[in-house]
Amino acid sequence: MEILTELTNNILVITLNRPEAGNALNGALSEGLSNALTEAADNPEVRAIVITGAGEKIFCAGMDLKAFAAGEDIAKIGMGFAALRKCAKPLIAAVNGHALAGGFEVVMLCDLIVSIETAKFGIPEVKRGLFAAGGGVRLPARIPLAVALEMGLTGDPIDAQRAKELGLINQVVPATELRDAALALAGRITVNGPLAVQATKRLMLDEVGDGNAALLGELQRVVFTSDDAKEGPRAFAEKRAPQWTGK
Repeated sequence: MEILTELTNNILVITLNRPEAGNALNGALSEGLSNALTEAADNPEVRAIVITGAGEKIFCAGMDLKAFAAGEDIAKIGMGFAALRKCAKPLIAAVNGHALAGGFEVVMLCDLIVSIETAKFGIPEVKRGLFAAGGGVRLPARIPLAVALEMGLTGDPIDAQRAKELGLINQVVPATELRDAALALAGRITVNGPLAVQATKRLMLDEVGDGNAALLGELQRVVFTSDDAKEGPRAFAEKRAPQWTGK
C-alpha cells in the first residue's frame, strides 16, 4: 500500500509508503493521500494530522519522473496536493529525510514542520527542465526572496539547520526522536478547541494566499508541455545528461 494510516490520541499519522522509490509521488500514492485526508476531514476523532515518509533517508523525492516520462497523467499526481491545500485540520510534516521538488511542496503545504538533522530541502526541478509550480509560490512566502530565488534558480538544496535559521521549519531533532517530537507537537494542538484551531489556521493561511493562480497556470502550461519537460525526465530515467533545446 502506498499510504499507511494510524490514529492515536486524536492524531492521524499518514506515512508515504514507497521507500523503494524514495516515496516519490505517482498517481496511486497521490490518490491514497487524497483519500486519507478526505476521510480525516470527516472524522471528528482526528484533530491533527502528521505526515511522514517510510524509510530512513528520504521523506519524498517529489514527482515520480519515471512515471511521468512513461506518460502518467500529471493531473492525477496533483490530487494529493489539492487535498493538502483543502485540509482544514492542522498538518505537521515529520521529515524523516530529504524533501525535494514536489516532496518539498508537500512539506510546505503542512502548517508545522519537524525535521531530522540530516534532511535537505530543495526545489531542483530546473535541473530536469521543469519548474517548481506550487513550491515556487510557497517558498518565497516562507523565507527571504533572495534565498528562495537562489534555491529556485540553481536547484540547490539547503540543510535542516539552515532551514530552521530561515524560519522555514519549527524543530530539528535527532532521527530517533522524530516521531515523538511530531506527536508531542500535535498533542499540544489537540488539547485545544477544534473549531478554534481550524478557524485560526484558516485566518492565517487566507492572509498568505496562493499567489497569482492565473500566472501559475500559464507557466505550468508553457513549461510542462515543452520538449525540455519531456527531455529532463527521460534523461533522468535513462541516467544521462539532458540535452536542452529551450523549446
